[in-house]
Amino acid sequence: MSYQNVVVIINPASGKQEPILNTLNDVFHKYGIPWSIRITHQFGDASRFAREAVDSGADLVVGYGGDGTQMEVANGLKGSSVPLGILPGGTGNAMAFELNIPRDLRQAAELICTSQNTKQVDLARVGDKHFMLRLYSGVNEEQKTSREMKDKFGVLAYPMSVVGMLRDLNHAHYKLTIDGEMVEENGVVCFVINAGSLGGVTLSFDSQIDVTDGFLDVFMINTDLSSLGAATGRFLNLPLEKARWHYWRGREIVMEADPPQTIWLDGELLGPTPVTITAVPAAIRVIVP
Repeated sequence: MSYQNVVVIINPASGKQEPILNTLNDVFHKYGIPWSIRITHQFGDASRFAREAVDSGADLVVGYGGDGTQMEVANGLKGSSVPLGILPGGTGNAMAFELNIPRDLRQAAELICTSQNTKQVDLARVGDKHFMLRLYSGVNEEQKTSREMKDKFGVLAYPMSVVGMLRDLNHAHYKLTIDGEMVEENGVVCFVINAGSLGGVTLSFDSQIDVTDGFLDVFMINTDLSSLGAATGRFLNLPLEKARWHYWRGREIVMEADPPQTIWLDGELLGPTPVTITAVPAAIRVIVP
C-alpha cells in the first residue's frame, strides 16, 4: 500500500528527546510517500488536526506522542475510514505495547510505510469524548504523575506516583450500573479498561483484556486484603480465581461515587463523577505489524 496524502501530527511536549523530522524524512522519502506535519500547542489540537486531515482527503493520519496524543488523534479519526499510524513518543506508550508496534521511531515509521495490516480497535465513549486505554477515578489533580517525574524517572514514575497516593487515599462508596445491573462497593480507585497494557514489556492490567472484543473491563481497588490480592493477581497475570474478585465486564457502565470522584481519560482530566462509559466496538483502524 502506498499512501499519497499522509498527515503527521506531532506533540513536541512528549517525553522523548529525539530528532523527529530527520528520521521521518529519511523513511518517508525512502518509500516515496508524500507527507506533511501539524504541530500541537495545546490540548484539543491533535483531534482538530486529525478531523481537518480527514476532511482534506488524507489517506493516513499519524500521531507522534504519548498515549494522550494518540487518544486525541483517535477522537478526530473515529467515524472515518482513515487509519491511524502510531509513532510512540511518550513515556509509557501503552497502546504501542498493546498492538506490538515498535517503540523505536525509525522502526515504527518503517512499519507504517510497509505494513499491509490494520486492526479494528475499540474505543470507549464518555459524553462527547473517547478514550483508547482506560478511565480511572480516585486520583486528584495534584496526585497525577507530573511531567517532571516522567522526565526524571521514565515509566517508573507511574508506580512511584501510586506509592505517593497511598499516603492520601480517596475513599468513596461506588454505585456501578453495568449493563443494567447495579453493584455497590467501597473503593479508593476504580478503573474502566479498554486496553490492558500499562506500558513496558511486562506491565499490564490483565493479559486477558482484548482491545478488539467490544467489552470494557472494570476493576475496583480498596484497602481490603481481598481487593489487593485480586489486583496483584491481575497485574501479575496469575491464573487465580481470586483475580476475578472486584472485577466486572460490560458494554455500558454508569459510575457514581459518594463523595464525587475526579475522572481521568488516558491521563487527561475529564471532571467529577457521575459518568456513563460506553464501548464503541471497531471504532478506528490502526496500522499494526
